[in-house]
Amino acid sequence: MNQIHATLPLLGFAAFSGTGKTTLLEAMLPKLVARGIRVAVIKHAHHDFDIDQPGKDSYRLRKAGASQMLISSRCRRALVTETPDEEATLPHLIAQLDQTQLDLILVEGFKKLSFPKIELHRAEVGKPWLHPTDNNIIAVAANVPVPASGSAPLAEKAPLPQLDINNLEQITDFVVSFIQGEVNATKPEQPQGLQCGDLTPQGMLSVAEGRERILGHIVPLAQSQTVDLKAALGQIVAHDVISPVNVPQHTNSAMDGYAIRGDDLTCESYQVVAHVMAGHSYNLPLEKGQAVRIMTGAAVPECADTVVMREQAEQLDNTVRFDLTMAAIHPGQNVRQAGEDLALGQTAVAAGSKITAPELGMIASLGINQVTVKKPVRVAIFSTGDEVQHPGAVQQNNCIYDANRYTLHAMLTQAGCEVIDLGIIEDNEAALEATLQQGSDQADLILSSGGVSVGDADYIKTVLDKLGQINFWRINMRPGRPLAFGQINDTPFFGLPGNPVAVMVVFLQFVEPAIRKLQGITDWQPQVFNAIATERFRSRPNRTEYTRGIFSFDANGRLIVKSTGQQGSGILRSMSEANCLVEVLPEQTNAEIGDLVHIIPLQGRI
Repeated sequence: MNQIHATLPLLGFAAFSGTGKTTLLEAMLPKLVARGIRVAVIKHAHHDFDIDQPGKDSYRLRKAGASQMLISSRCRRALVTETPDEEATLPHLIAQLDQTQLDLILVEGFKKLSFPKIELHRAEVGKPWLHPTDNNIIAVAANVPVPASGSAPLAEKAPLPQLDINNLEQITDFVVSFIQGEVNATKPEQPQGLQCGDLTPQGMLSVAEGRERILGHIVPLAQSQTVDLKAALGQIVAHDVISPVNVPQHTNSAMDGYAIRGDDLTCESYQVVAHVMAGHSYNLPLEKGQAVRIMTGAAVPECADTVVMREQAEQLDNTVRFDLTMAAIHPGQNVRQAGEDLALGQTAVAAGSKITAPELGMIASLGINQVTVKKPVRVAIFSTGDEVQHPGAVQQNNCIYDANRYTLHAMLTQAGCEVIDLGIIEDNEAALEATLQQGSDQADLILSSGGVSVGDADYIKTVLDKLGQINFWRINMRPGRPLAFGQINDTPFFGLPGNPVAVMVVFLQFVEPAIRKLQGITDWQPQVFNAIATERFRSRPNRTEYTRGIFSFDANGRLIVKSTGQQGSGILRSMSEANCLVEVLPEQTNAEIGDLVHIIPLQGRI
C-alpha cells in the first residue's frame, strides 16, 4: 500500500468504534494549542453526514444543485463539496489544507491506510489489537498492558511505546515529541521509514533535501565595494545603512494650510503673522490667537503642532477663519514629526537587502551618495557536447543550437551576477579539465549544462573527481531529475541537465537559492501562492512535478491557473508563454479541477 505523506507531521489515531477517539482528540487539542501548535484534524465518517442546517440559505442553494457551496463570514469559512460518484481520498483531503499555516495534521479514521498512527485500545470494547497487523502503528495507548505474546506476537519485534489512554498529558507529550522528530516512526521490519517527511523512493533525493544539502555547502562571499548611489541599483547591501539624521529632519506640514497651536482651537479667528514656504521657517514661538500660513514640507513653528488645510480656511487681510462645518479640527493633525520616517541612528537599509528604487530614494534622503555593496557573484557557464553549436553558424547534421547558455546568462543577469561565458566545450577529457580549471580560477560559481545524465561519458566523472568533490544526484522531480553538485578547487559547481526547460527549472529550484546565499541574503525564499486548478495536473505519486502555467484572476477575484499546453523538457515555448511554475507536491497524486496548487511566479526571475 502506498505511503500517505504531507509536507509536515501527519499522525493518525486508529481504533474501533466506541474506543473514544473523538473524545480523546477533543480533550487533547486545547493542550496542543496551549503549547503553540497549529493543528488541523481530518475525520473520516463511515456514514452520510451534513454539517449544514435545513432552512439556511447555504443548505437551500446546495440542495438546489450547487455541487460546491462556499460560505464565509468574518470568523470562519466552509466549503461543502458534493461527492456522489467517488469518495475523496486522504491525499486529496490533505491537499485542501493550507499547510503553510499548520504544524501538525491529525487524522481520525482511515485506519487501513499507510501513515503513522497511535492505536487506541480499551479492553471493555472487546475488539482485537490492531498493531500486530499494522506496521504503521508507532505507539499504543491502552487501559491494559499490551500483551507480548498470544494475540499480539511481539516476541520478535521491537516493543512499541506504551501509553496510558487515560493519561492525557502523557499522550500529548508523545505527540509533541513526534512533531519534533524525537519519535522513531520506523519499525524494524520495514525497509522504508514511516516518517512523513521521507517522501522519495530509495536512491533519490527530494527537492527540499537536495536544496538543503546544497545550501549547507554554500558560504556567503565576503568581498564588497563602494559604489555611487546610481550604480547601486539591483546590488546587495554589504553593511547596514545607518541614518545619520532624522527623516524628516524637522517637524513639518503634511499639506498646504495654516499652522496653529493644538491648545488654541476655540478662537473664532486668528492673526496670520507669517507665510512660510518649504525650505524656510518662522523663527518665533507661535502665540495663542496667531496662525502661520504654511506650505507642504515647511517647518512648523515652535509651539505650533496642528495644521488646518487651506480649503477649510478663509483669509481676509491678516485674519483667517476656519469652516468647522467642513471638518472638525484635532490637535496634531496634518503634521509630520521629526524622525517619523527614520530616526537618527536607525537602520535605514539592512545588510543583505537588494537595492531597488525605494531604497535608492531612502538612502539619498539621508544625504548619502555612496553605498557599500556586495561584489557581484561571478558565475562561469559553459555547455558540453559535440552536438551543440553556436547560434549563427550553419546547422550541421545531427546538431542542435545552444539555448542553455543564453537562458542561463539571462537568469544570472536577472539575479545580479557577473557572467563569464566559457562557450561550448567539446567531448574530450582535456578540454573539460581545462575549462573547469579556468572556471574555478575566475569565478565564484561554475555552471555547466549537459553531461550529468545516466549513461553520459565516463570521462566527465573522472575529470570532476580529479579536480574536486562531486555528487551525482537523482532528484525526485520532473523536469530536471539529474543534477551534479560539489566543488572544483573549492569553487561550488553545478552540473545541470541538458534539456532547456529542465535547465531553467533546476536553476530556479537549486542554483538561485545558492546564489542568494553567496550574496549574503539569509533565508531567501521565492514567492509561492495558492491557486485553483482549472484543469487536471497529472503527477506521479511521491514526485514533485513542475508544470509551466499561466495564472490569472477570475471574475470572482480568485487566483486560478492553467498549463501552457505541451510540457516536454525541450519545449522552450512552454517557458516563454508561462508566468509561473505549477508545483504539484509529492503527497498530491494528481491535482484535480478545483484543487488548490502551489504556483511560483516567474516575473523577475527569468
